[in-house]
Amino acid sequence: MADLIETDYLVIGAGAAGMAITDALLSHRDASVTLVERRHAPGGHWLDAYPFVRLHQPSAFYGVDSVPLGRDAVDRSGLNAGFYEAAGADELRAYFAHVMQEHFLPTRRVRFFPCSAYLGGEDDRHRFVSRLSGARQEVRVRRKLVDTAYLEGGIPATSKPPFEVDEGVRCIAPGDVARLARHSGPFVVIGAGKTAMDTCVWLLTNGVPASAIRWVKPREGWWLNRRFHQPHTGLPEFFAGIGLQFQAMAHARSVDDLFLRLEADGFFLRVDPAVKPTMLHGAILSEAELALLRQITDVVRLGRVQRIGRGSMVLDDGEVATPADAVHIHCAARGLAQRPLRPIFEPGRLTVQPIMWGFASHQFALLGMAESMIESDDEKNRLCRPIHYWDQCADYLGAYMALLANERARANHPALAAWARESRLNPLGRLGEYRDHPLVVETRGRLRELGQAAVENVSRLSAMRS
Repeated sequence: MADLIETDYLVIGAGAAGMAITDALLSHRDASVTLVERRHAPGGHWLDAYPFVRLHQPSAFYGVDSVPLGRDAVDRSGLNAGFYEAAGADELRAYFAHVMQEHFLPTRRVRFFPCSAYLGGEDDRHRFVSRLSGARQEVRVRRKLVDTAYLEGGIPATSKPPFEVDEGVRCIAPGDVARLARHSGPFVVIGAGKTAMDTCVWLLTNGVPASAIRWVKPREGWWLNRRFHQPHTGLPEFFAGIGLQFQAMAHARSVDDLFLRLEADGFFLRVDPAVKPTMLHGAILSEAELALLRQITDVVRLGRVQRIGRGSMVLDDGEVATPADAVHIHCAARGLAQRPLRPIFEPGRLTVQPIMWGFASHQFALLGMAESMIESDDEKNRLCRPIHYWDQCADYLGAYMALLANERARANHPALAAWARESRLNPLGRLGEYRDHPLVVETRGRLRELGQAAVENVSRLSAMRS
């Protein structure tokens, strides 16, 4: 056993959550931090991601608060033309490595242990082990363990297909499709989420005809329109999107009616207008991507895949023939864990969970700021109440109401409110620069007029759901 490490905070995971929280602790508290990461570098799942993955939100809203990501440039070509840049996997990996090497480690208050697995602990004593040498290390934590893995999910790149695959059937993860040496047969994309959409879009933009793609979709989803989620000069329309949501919430007669109203406004998108969505994961999609995806007409809707054989595919609700020379791309994984909620702040522990609708990096940094600025765990938990990750359409109601309640509570905490106004990760932090823009003025009036009715009607719709 090596010498005992003493640290104020032991952070399990150096992904987006661990890095954003560490950044807040370093910037606003005289604390030492030890990060333990099972991968070889900081960046979390971005180290495992398929090579053509990109942020679905603008780079301006992502990363750690103290280090900007990207150049705040508007793309002039491609599917993101006209919108602010969204970093790809290579840029994100380089960004997190830069933050660690140039901003965290030089403070001499951070220790980083890559290729290491957390083994557990109790009270103030914890242990981890190097996956390379097998050496075990004991840590005494003076303040808190920060658990970023409580709700960690699986991704196709690191998960086996969640179905049987017969011998001789070609079934690969999304990242492997970019490395195919040669293929002349059809592609079968399995999954209904963002990974499946990214894969379909990548195939189409690289010359694969839509007729050569079969899309197996167990569910249809609602997606957020990228047009309403832009920083800087896009903030007036971002704010207008909030007004559209309040308008729909105030007048909707049901959850379905709420989504249809927002679809009519262009705020929510769905790939197939003829199929009722049952899924809402909060990912952002452009209308250009939507137009591409609608070119795929060979869509199988028979539930989840149970087994792929040579010549046939067995699903929950039936069986379909599948070409023997097809490459099956499994974009299906269990996603984020759905575990019981627990207080985020406890004696000796900070358990990362969502506290509002959307924009994860802002939430992560906010948890670090609450830990830095507030002594009482009870007060921190009052201002940062956890919610479940959204999955079904009706989850949107609870997540959005939690956002409003938490924002209202934090607005009365001067230090947190002041930080939020200045944070680059807060999507609306710079809205004041556009206070006289006609869209902003109009939306403020809409919110004043409809705010109370929206809250009351959402409470009614939520009660109808339960």
